Amino acid sequence: MPSFEDIADAQTALTTAQIDRLQLLVTDWQIVADLSFSDLVLWVEDAEEKGMWAAAQIRPTTGPTTLLEDVVGTFVPRDLSDIGDEVLADGAVVVQTPVPVMWAGRRIALIVTRRPATDRRAAGALESAYQRTSEELFEMIQRGEFPLPGVPSELADSLRVGDGFVRTDADGLVAYASPNALSAYRRLGYTGDLRGADLIDLTTHLIGADADRPFSTLFGAGEAEAEIESGGASMLLRIMPLRSGGAATGSLILLRDVTELRLRERELVSKDATIREIHHRVKNNLQTVAALLRLQSRRMEIPAAREALQEAERRVGSIALVHETLSQSFDESVEFDAIADTLLRTVLDVGGGVVKAERVGSFGLVPAEIATPLAMTLTELVQNAAEHAFGPEGGRVMLAVNRIRGRIRLRVSDDGRGLPDDFDPTLSLGLSIVSTLVRGELKGELDYESMPSGGTTVTIAFGL
Repeated sequence: MPSFEDIADAQTALTTAQIDRLQLLVTDWQIVADLSFSDLVLWVEDAEEKGMWAAAQIRPTTGPTTLLEDVVGTFVPRDLSDIGDEVLADGAVVVQTPVPVMWAGRRIALIVTRRPATDRRAAGALESAYQRTSEELFEMIQRGEFPLPGVPSELADSLRVGDGFVRTDADGLVAYASPNALSAYRRLGYTGDLRGADLIDLTTHLIGADADRPFSTLFGAGEAEAEIESGGASMLLRIMPLRSGGAATGSLILLRDVTELRLRERELVSKDATIREIHHRVKNNLQTVAALLRLQSRRMEIPAAREALQEAERRVGSIALVHETLSQSFDESVEFDAIADTLLRTVLDVGGGVVKAERVGSFGLVPAEIATPLAMTLTELVQNAAEHAFGPEGGRVMLAVNRIRGRIRLRVSDDGRGLPDDFDPTLSLGLSIVSTLVRGELKGELDYESMPSGGTTVTIAFGL
């Protein structure tokens, strides 16, 4: 089905300003369809004035539809200002009423309302209030007063007539409130009947004088929206002025009780904050352990013992780095590229800077349960290359990453002396740790290879 913009651009002579105006209308006309219990079809004139195109449609959520198939993109070779009732294939009659869409003193489109002729609703208070309000909205559309010009409402796609409907008169007194609207006000703490009440006064009393925005300021010449709270309950409001015969007749107010939604949001925020605080404290504790290892290594007179403590410090530091990143994240995944770059820089800086490192490719987002063993694995491999692959002149370490369809393949390569003939990774504590992490924690594959041109490449592949 073509979009409104496609039809307006390709089939009409509408200006950009007129298209923007109609776009504002179709963004907000679900309210009109629901209040009138009708399907709405927007027709625009053909660029060559040979007929009209159906540019948009909307079905009501408050009643049955007569649009069993989409009509957008349909062309009729005539003007529809005098359209009459339609008889469907099954003999059902659809009452059709044209409503001109006016703006800047001219008609820019035509809305045809469609409603089953057999839809004989009992004229209850709710239906009558809906119909009266829809008539005023259609009148405002014909005068170019609805929707109000400007930025579309942020609540246009979220608040519906069925969520809660209040109609006030010109004096701000409630002429009608739907059962859902009354329930929402009950949740805020109001116990009386809304009908006949001064909505501004009673709402201001409920939310208190200390509210960030006085409720009375929402009722002005334009449209307004807000969220109010009282007694632990929350309610979304959208207020739209109504006019008839050029004079203000009151306001249409859509509202919804969002108390449970806000409670869940606060619980999630609290949970996220707790998780981040846990990661922060774990990071602090690990950094404390690393500092203690560093202090102890400085007191060691035996070189082998000092070196072992320094290696342990680096391993603890790599885990602390992951938790530090998680403490700043809103989920349990981390952007691992920053961690990898920090590890490369930190490990190689200890060696005096004679070994340089470079990363090619991206890890992307990595789950926390993978980030920790992956960080430790990289630390061990880069440290091992820095210690054993090069002489005093140094060299270069390359980290190449390839991520495809949830699987990561990485290579840690150096341009050093290569593997010795009697190479046995099980004799090295660091490489034993790598093997355990890759095969046990990452459930991956590990391979060591001496390159013909010199140097060593360690390849690791695992799934996320």
